Amino acid sequence: QVRLVESGGATVQSGGSLRLSCTTFGRTWGDFACMGWPRQAPGKQREEVAHIVRDGSNTYARSTEDRFTISLDNANNALILQLTSLKPEDTANYYCAAGTHRTYHSGRSAYYFCRSEDFTYWGQGAQVTVSS
Repeated sequence: QVRLVESGGATVQSGGSLRLSCTTFGRTWGDFACMGWPRQAPGKQREEVAHIVRDGSNTYARSTEDRFTISLDNANNALILQLTSLKPEDTANYYCAAGTHRTYHSGRSAYYFCRSEDFTYWGQGAQVTVSS
């Protein structure tokens, strides 16, 4: 059975930083083709923050690409999301998500990417609250 467990959620002041970590049980990160951190704020739709696609590029939401960094810490079996310059609008429950399937875009510039349906395993979430 695959489990994803997040840690690192906290309350911080605007402008602060946090490091979220996700550990996988039942599979290693090398088994996944898509790994990411979506988030959901109260009363809002879930949105993607950042994800890694195997053999592809890291992808970020426009609102976070200059402030957040996603990475794999293979030594510690962890998927990391480093958050900096946090804003009150970053307040949300941050989920760790992964899947074994990735989507292929053919054409002159062929590449792999992750659709929301490619994320089939989910953690319980880590609450991040940013106070102004």
